[in-house]
Amino acid sequence: MLIPILTLMSLGLLFGLGLGWASVRFRQQGDPVIDRIDALLPQTQCGQCGYPGCRPYAEAIASGEADINQCPPGGEAGVRALADLLGREPKPLNPEHGEASLPSVAVIDEAICIGCTLCIQACPVDAIVGAPKQMHTVIAAECTGCDLCLPPCPVDCIEMVPHRPGATDWHWPRPMTAHAGGRP
Repeated sequence: MLIPILTLMSLGLLFGLGLGWASVRFRQQGDPVIDRIDALLPQTQCGQCGYPGCRPYAEAIASGEADINQCPPGGEAGVRALADLLGREPKPLNPEHGEASLPSVAVIDEAICIGCTLCIQACPVDAIVGAPKQMHTVIAAECTGCDLCLPPCPVDCIEMVPHRPGATDWHWPRPMTAHAGGRP
């Protein structure tokens, strides 16, 4: 009985040492310049810059494939921040990629929503919740305002509204208080 236990313990120790060595030997390090560029981008994942998301755009900037003025959601402030980080001269936002606008969030008119799920599939940050043939709604805190949910909607029930930081969509009809017996 002791021999099988010792054999299994030895194998576990051997495999553990092998995995520890492999994790040190084959460690992948991220590029700190790309990480810093990505941290300055707005993380809308909208694709307006010509890249499928903020990380690929950051990689393109770092490699010299893309310019620092291609991100409309970041606006002029984003261009200035990227210029400061990279030691370049700031330049105006490139109009080919869109115009800077105020931060916004999607709002679904739930009375019109038919539950087609096309908006859910288009949302790059999973800010829209719902089920097929049921109404959908937007989690405002997760919405990046990328507008990608607008084109696929067949009934035009989605509208972009200005984002109000700190605003909440939950309004209780009366204050929630604890009452004896569980009744209000």
